[in-house]
Amino acid sequence: MAEIEKIAGVPPSGPRGRGRRAKSVAEAPELNFEGGSSEELTEKIVYINRSAKVVKGGRRFNFSALVVVGDKKGRVGIALGKAGEVADAIRRGGELARNQMVSVSLRDATIPHEVFSEFGGAKILLRPASPGTGIIAGKTVRAVLESAGVKDVLSKSLGSKNAANVVKATLKALLSLRTRENIYKGRDLEIRKVEVLKAPESAPATA
Repeated sequence: MAEIEKIAGVPPSGPRGRGRRAKSVAEAPELNFEGGSSEELTEKIVYINRSAKVVKGGRRFNFSALVVVGDKKGRVGIALGKAGEVADAIRRGGELARNQMVSVSLRDATIPHEVFSEFGGAKILLRPASPGTGIIAGKTVRAVLESAGVKDVLSKSLGSKNAANVVKATLKALLSLRTRENIYKGRDLEIRKVEVLKAPESAPATA
């Protein structure tokens, strides 16, 4: 018989701490480190969960950590790390997320167009915003957008608030973005530059 419990931080080493909430991205630390290719990556812990399995000698605890990693330049990855200790779960999640990083299409500091995505019960709507708007999003969606390098965007979560589904729906929405250059390249077309004609100068009036 397995019993699922959520925690707000590192759990105590005993049966206490039942009924606590999961650790949110606002409370989670942001870790910066440099990879082997001298690129700086940002690691954010979105969600930590504790599961307790009742065995003959007591309860056996396992932990899972949902981690988002990105370089803030259009590459982001997510993963769920599992281990018997919180630190090991976070480390495994970070390693898996770095290995699963994907590239997303961005336009300057925002997204090219509006996009709607669903994953499980989560529904995410993203809209481009003008410079200076900032990231208008919840804590979970914000973690993915900031890691990808988005600085100005409007978002709305319309479905489930499950952190894992919301993160995957947000990543699915970013992967569905396409720029004009990508569309033309897929159709073997060239982008034509339209020359703007200048208005003829009027002759000076004579007295």
